[in-house]
Amino acid sequence: MPLKFYEEIETFKLFMHDLGLLGAIANVPIKQIIAAGNIFSEYKGSFTEQFVAQQLIASNQQLYYYTSKNSDMAIDFVLQQADNIYPIEVKAEENLKSKSLKAVIDKNPELYGWRFSMSNYRKQEYLTNIPLYVIEEWIKSFEFPLKI
Repeated sequence: MPLKFYEEIETFKLFMHDLGLLGAIANVPIKQIIAAGNIFSEYKGSFTEQFVAQQLIASNQQLYYYTSKNSDMAIDFVLQQADNIYPIEVKAEENLKSKSLKAVIDKNPELYGWRFSMSNYRKQEYLTNIPLYVIEEWIKSFEFPLKI
């Protein structure tokens, strides 16, 4: 801590300012997104992560992510507020397995994670699941540091 000290400029994720721009650049037919067919299932995770990034940026959050050099483990977003770090996993559906998030929290038990998904709100021992449709309100609804 602070996360800024661990930032690697040469390693980054790219996000658009808008989901519509992402769809246009990717040349995704709107029917595939609305119908949510099998083709869309291949890349809906990218669209969901883009949506979450937009919501976090709209809430004035500095975005970071975590990846381990020796494995395929990755945390979609990491937020820092005051003296607290919040690892965030993004799920495009109701598949709630968060192996990477669980592994990071097992190694760092002082952390408490958030998972944004299509599932309902629920608290678990190491994370809280927040429905995608309330991300911005979730971020704005509490004072940092989060008291659990």
